[in-house]
Amino acid sequence: MTDTDFMRRALELGEMAAAEGEVPVGCVVTLGDRIVGEGRNRRETAKNALCHAELEAIDAACRTLGGWRLWECTLYVTLEPCPMCAGAIVNARIPRVVYGAADPKNGCCGSVVNLFSLPFNHRPEMQGGVLEAECAAQLTNFFQRLRAAQPRRRHWQRETED
Repeated sequence: MTDTDFMRRALELGEMAAAEGEVPVGCVVTLGDRIVGEGRNRRETAKNALCHAELEAIDAACRTLGGWRLWECTLYVTLEPCPMCAGAIVNARIPRVVYGAADPKNGCCGSVVNLFSLPFNHRPEMQGGVLEAECAAQLTNFFQRLRAAQPRRRHWQRETED
């Protein structure tokens, strides 16, 4: 299996998240050619800020492998990890992170900041841009559909009565 194959599975998980009304982010953790953890964004469904795809996948991998050190694993995610997820990656000792689309608002693998370049006790190798166009399109399409379904009301505008 290749990086592209694993990212395609992450995209499938992102599509599942979108079908549930969640921002479409999917993630898999692999050990060699085997997926040992999967996750998708569930923040709205769970009403919990911690329900990111990466945290779900890391949790599942830890349970599958019976330990918290994922030192032989690779994490694949459709969107560049945020600060919380980057911290979880460091703490889980994941040596390699592969992501699809960059996140210019919250990305911590180089877009806003590169947390992995700081002097932590663990610094994962990163590779961005795997199936980047597909990952970015999945997010763009989701937000376009969301805006079309719910026209945005500015916080300072009053709701009009019909």
